Amino acid sequence: MKVFKFGGASVKDAPSIKNVSAILTRFSGQKIIVVVSAMGKTTNKLEEIVAAYLAQDQKTFVGLVDELQAYHLEIAAGLFPDKHFHIFELLDDIFTELRAQIQRKPSDNHAFVYDQIVSLGELLSSRIVNAYLLDQGFNSQWLDARSIIRTDNKYQEGQVDWTKTEALCQHYILPLLETHDILMTQGFIGHTSEGFTTTLGREGSDYSAGILAYCCAAKDVTIWKDVPGMLNADPKYFSDTQLLEHISFKEAIELSYYGASVIHPKTVQPLQQKDIPLYVKSFLDPEASGTKISSSALHDSKIPSFIVKKEQLLLTISSKDFSFIAEKHLSDIFETLAHLQIPINIMQNSALNFSILVDRKKVKMEALNAAFVANYSIRYNEGLELVTIRHYDQHTIDQMTTGKEIILEQRTRNTARFVLRYLE
Repeated sequence: MKVFKFGGASVKDAPSIKNVSAILTRFSGQKIIVVVSAMGKTTNKLEEIVAAYLAQDQKTFVGLVDELQAYHLEIAAGLFPDKHFHIFELLDDIFTELRAQIQRKPSDNHAFVYDQIVSLGELLSSRIVNAYLLDQGFNSQWLDARSIIRTDNKYQEGQVDWTKTEALCQHYILPLLETHDILMTQGFIGHTSEGFTTTLGREGSDYSAGILAYCCAAKDVTIWKDVPGMLNADPKYFSDTQLLEHISFKEAIELSYYGASVIHPKTVQPLQQKDIPLYVKSFLDPEASGTKISSSALHDSKIPSFIVKKEQLLLTISSKDFSFIAEKHLSDIFETLAHLQIPINIMQNSALNFSILVDRKKVKMEALNAAFVANYSIRYNEGLELVTIRHYDQHTIDQMTTGKEIILEQRTRNTARFVLRYLE
């Protein structure tokens, strides 16, 4: 049994969904769990709907819901000529229930509200895609992910109850696969023990594929994207990128940690535990080999990888009493940064200073200064970039740093990192 995950770009319109069907035709007769994301930019639209609902802005709320319904009806119309096809009734039911939400007083738990509304994107897409597969003669069954992925009550960042989820998967999925070739389900969403919907946070749909593969002991997982696989650099910044044809789970996690955006570490971790290979392939060119991620590290160091983070802010934090930056200070600083929700990209300390590099857009300077002003002074440099090179040599370092001022650098055996500023 295989697990396929199709993201929003792969189901953004009727031709894209027809392409998904064509890809599945290539695997005729095989057992496949298909995980889909919300269509196109649906999640963004649903987030706007949540904001309008919480503000009790009925006019904006209704207008946004109308736009979202029109988008999904246009896709359905491009797939099903018969306007009386049952999928149109399903869509109407979902949007009727969503419209009724504005008449209810919002819960004080905004994260709870977010999950109940934003999760509709995956329900809509999976219903439409499954209806099209059935119409094309596939032996497909729709399955509600909220009946199989159990989480805690941490809304917007649900933590998986692995024991319960594995039991639910064994109970629901395996018997269905005996009578169906394809199970169509949703990424990103789960449920609490009380039956409330939760979402799994960033890259939640990819993570769902990893969860289901782990719990059902899948043969492999394929994530279908609009890129040929994992590249050694972002083509937005590099014109001569290379495909990483085969890398290890460890290397994929390292690249993700440093900022590569193709695969999130939490997707890889459950697959690594059961040694389930992960493929990253292009839905635009399904015959291409793509990238294979597995336990083998034989190919990790053959091609250097480059990760660039722009718009970086270097903060230097010093104790006002000029005392050493010791464990107590570091504990205070980390706790404050966690409270402010400021992730650290790189850090370095000396006797009197603790320096961190962060994404500028994630920092509210007034809040930052207010949090530290009592005990610490802060200096900062803006307009920087962070360059990470995996499997570096002097040539690659020169390539990335020539014409730039090196503000800070760190090196390990396999990784070199530079905080840089362009020379004027």
